[in-house]
Amino acid sequence: MGKRSRQRQKNQTTGRDDRDNAGWGAGYADIVKENKLFEHYYKEQGLVPGGEFEQFMDAMREPLPATIRITGYKSHAKEILHCLKEKYFKDIQEVEIDGQKIEAPQPLSWYPDEQAWHTNMSRKIIRKSPLLEKFHQFLVSETESGNISRQEAVSMIPPLLLKIESHHKILDMCAAPGSKTAQLIEMLHSDMDVPFPEGFVIANDVDNKRCYLLVHQAKRLNSPCIMVVNHDASCIPTLKIDIDGQQDILFYDRILCDVPCSGDGTLRKNIDVWKKWTTSNSLHLHGLQLRIAVRGVEQLAVGGRMVYSTCSLNPIEDEAVIAALLEKSEGALELADGSADLPGLKWMPGVASWKLMTKEGQWYSDWSEVPNHRHTQIRPTMFPPTDPEKLASMHLERCMRILPHHQNTGGFFVAVLVKKAPMPWNKRYPKLRKDVSSSSAAQTEGSSAASTPADTPCLPEGAVEEGEGPEGKVDQEAEEEATEGASLAQETTAKQDGACGPPASKKMRLFGYKEDPFVFLTEEDPVFTTIQSFYDLSPNFPKLNVLTRTHDGKKRHLYMVSKELRNVLINNSERMKVINTGVKVWSRNSDGEEFGCAFRLAQEGIYTLQPYIRSRIIRVSVEDIKVLLTQENPFLSKLQDDAHAQAKKMVMGSIVLKYIPNPNNPAEPQCPIQLCGWRGKTSIRAFVPRNERFHYLRLLGVEVFRDKQGVRAEKGRDGEKEAKEEVEDAAEKDAEEEGAVENETKLDLENGEENRSSEPKKQAGD
Repeated sequence: MGKRSRQRQKNQTTGRDDRDNAGWGAGYADIVKENKLFEHYYKEQGLVPGGEFEQFMDAMREPLPATIRITGYKSHAKEILHCLKEKYFKDIQEVEIDGQKIEAPQPLSWYPDEQAWHTNMSRKIIRKSPLLEKFHQFLVSETESGNISRQEAVSMIPPLLLKIESHHKILDMCAAPGSKTAQLIEMLHSDMDVPFPEGFVIANDVDNKRCYLLVHQAKRLNSPCIMVVNHDASCIPTLKIDIDGQQDILFYDRILCDVPCSGDGTLRKNIDVWKKWTTSNSLHLHGLQLRIAVRGVEQLAVGGRMVYSTCSLNPIEDEAVIAALLEKSEGALELADGSADLPGLKWMPGVASWKLMTKEGQWYSDWSEVPNHRHTQIRPTMFPPTDPEKLASMHLERCMRILPHHQNTGGFFVAVLVKKAPMPWNKRYPKLRKDVSSSSAAQTEGSSAASTPADTPCLPEGAVEEGEGPEGKVDQEAEEEATEGASLAQETTAKQDGACGPPASKKMRLFGYKEDPFVFLTEEDPVFTTIQSFYDLSPNFPKLNVLTRTHDGKKRHLYMVSKELRNVLINNSERMKVINTGVKVWSRNSDGEEFGCAFRLAQEGIYTLQPYIRSRIIRVSVEDIKVLLTQENPFLSKLQDDAHAQAKKMVMGSIVLKYIPNPNNPAEPQCPIQLCGWRGKTSIRAFVPRNERFHYLRLLGVEVFRDKQGVRAEKGRDGEKEAKEEVEDAAEKDAEEEGAVENETKLDLENGEENRSSEPKKQAGD
């Protein structure tokens, strides 16, 4: 058995390596980019304009060009853009690789403020060409530090159509691997002067391993307004929040419903879809997609927007789901016209007629034609509505389908739904839990849309029938398991005040996914005594927003969440399986106790925490930052006179190094920079992770490059080159690819373990 298992493992590894190369024109020699059934199906559906079908198929066979997005919420996004334009893009202009001329990258015309860029290079060329080594290192490093996202162009569309504002409560139903989630977080933090926006993002995924990949993605953005949870999206629990001392139902202002799909729009990057594609994939997924969408609109506030999207071109997964949803809503939902929201984006309007084909090639145009023995696989909701008046009133032409050959992208489908009234089935069955205040709920949609038991999904009678096929049984079992887990949690003893944890599910414990509790500190907690005096925290510092991950023993790390997320955590400890939330602001440092405080500042949370710190701040210049980031432990005398004088007045311990831009000197970075540091007896150092060091040095104009022998232009640590690069490449690939399931386990082991405090890892700079 052992030998067979090792051989299987070896084969799987080989397959992953092949897949890395396959999408970019190498490897996978046995896969031919042909699928006659695929071509026949889409020709018959008529989704591609007349005379363009060959163009469409040719584009599908071409490698997908690389696209990058600059994270828009950080104040130095403009500086990164300037760095890209003036240095890296200029360096790669007019370069020829294997006879292919590399064109200068161009901004995506429809993405605001030139924050997204399109190249004519595939990822393989960027990764493998020596001429692009500097550019590749820049992309890897900036991706790891959260300043750039290597994301497919069409994947950027749904968050833009949600029209996020900083006060919105947002649910991302099927979030992993997290590139769209990152966009949502950025939009919340559009104003960096506000450390705690009123809104938040709850990012959910059904797959526990993918949740840890999601955590890795979200953590790069260092936001106190993100929570990662692990639930089946089709029965994600209804949450409660406290409003003016009374419990009410949480309704979301914005919901992203990017459902699991057959993925035939990703043929350009996921080459194995060519041989796996069949029409039955869509038939199996349609019911699940509809159930997730139904659950989404139930939890949407009246007046809110939900974006439904897939990376599939198939009407069974696209228009059929939207039409069924609109029909069930009885006027409560409306398809919004998004044509003016993304000027410059080319898209095809949704279709109002389509046919259904079995994998054997049998076509059906109407439910009445389907024989009885097919009724478990084919459902009525898969067909267009038969009433012409009803069909016209749905305005399915407002759906948007992006075809690959129109602007050299992947294939994609997106639709924007606006909720005009509570869902009709919520109106009919007003059943509130006893502990929910009916008086407060009656003032809002809570009296109608909150009409279901908080732990169970509420589906209309028509929606239940979608679960009757083979895939429906799986979901029914999952729902039973979720209910069982919730009841087990309710039977457990009462938890300590301010502590939140996941349901005590046997299955979770069996596979080692039990998360540590989230314990909020009280205002009187003794840990604040020394922190308050050492850092001179302002009186409005929100102590109640500070949490730790352990009930007993010394607190190792302190995290902060926004007031609204604290509200969610405190009121839903037994109905939510929380994987991760908050941003780290302090870490225990035993050496610090003798200097007055056992907790040093953490770089991850410095932009959240610094507005409340009134001492331990050293104003530094550009030259000071260069010294601090290129020398490991420089003497205080290496600082310029002003910073040197400030440092000499301070006692030893954790400090903030703060750079404030000078608008009269445009040659210097025009964005504020804040670094965590340590004032030693005779020296000073910056506690900044490696990739962030590189990031800030680039902003300051310092060349940061490591050649093949491991020699860097800036002075610093040399270690772990090969292993580290492998991790970075894997992280970069998963951050970019929505469908790369194969690498998730590897990334979970490398990056996800740090989220489980049972095996704490040493932090950068400890």
